[in-house]
Amino acid sequence: MSTAVPWRFPSLLNARAVALLAATLLLLWYTGQRVEIGRMLTLSGEAVLAQAGMAERSQVADGLGSTLAQLVPIQLSSRREVSRIEGFDPDRLPPFARVETVETRVTELNPETLRREERTVRTAWLVEPFGYAVHVAAKMLETLEIALWGSVIAVLIGLPLAMLGARNITPHPALRAGSRAVSAFLRAIPELIAALFLVIAFGFGPIAGVLALGLHSAGFLGKFYADDIEDADARPQQALAAMGAGRLTIWGNAILPQVLPQHIACTLYTFDRNVRMGSVIGLVGAGGIGQELKGRFDMYEYGHVGTILIAIFLVILTLDLVASRARRAWR
Repeated sequence: MSTAVPWRFPSLLNARAVALLAATLLLLWYTGQRVEIGRMLTLSGEAVLAQAGMAERSQVADGLGSTLAQLVPIQLSSRREVSRIEGFDPDRLPPFARVETVETRVTELNPETLRREERTVRTAWLVEPFGYAVHVAAKMLETLEIALWGSVIAVLIGLPLAMLGARNITPHPALRAGSRAVSAFLRAIPELIAALFLVIAFGFGPIAGVLALGLHSAGFLGKFYADDIEDADARPQQALAAMGAGRLTIWGNAILPQVLPQHIACTLYTFDRNVRMGSVIGLVGAGGIGQELKGRFDMYEYGHVGTILIAIFLVILTLDLVASRARRAWR
């Protein structure tokens, strides 16, 4: 006669779960007041009601709507005053470019009659239909180059940190703790803050951007790589250790083949993130499209800002597709 095994479906709302849920809600209520979540919901609700025609006006909707409306039409062309172009040759214009002459009426003081008189001023402009689009493409290429080299530096620093911080490779606890501490320190300094200091040291330009992205990303890769290494299946490692293999041999033959797909995924994500952050650190002068973005914002040229935002979106979308294909190829 078989004996029934006592079994019951585990209850989701036991006393421990209820206490944890109550503590979480209390924490959210307390912190929500400090960061004005209630005011955020009120203003957002007013904006939604105003857009739906159920409220008269909303400060948020008016401000955001007027700014977004100025993003279009986007600017693809560029105009430069011919007199400010060094070595300008009207017979050797760039492709699709043309010279336009604009007449304006100005009022100036005539030194002979001492009277203010109007006169016509003719200004020649070089108009390139796709000049600004080409300029944005060049800046985006610089941003990609900054992100690429930042990622390379991150891998070169992050991988040794990970190997020193992994328990199954580095037996000494002090060495592991030191490596983990360095990774945490690098992660704790945001790219923007690092870029501010590096711009002071290296000056405006891409060098500060490369180092800021590389050092911060090295902290992340050092942690993620180390976690992947420690989570690797221990049986192949034990087999090689029983044969007398050294730790580097075990890493290269038993660990790396297992964790390589995760390492590649982390590296691709780091590169993707560096491209996005490369647009941000440019705001403090660390090169790339960010510098162009800040300049156009400061001059209230929102049509140019719209062009830059679309370019960033297209690059991120393309990178996402390429990264997906790369991950599938390595599985």
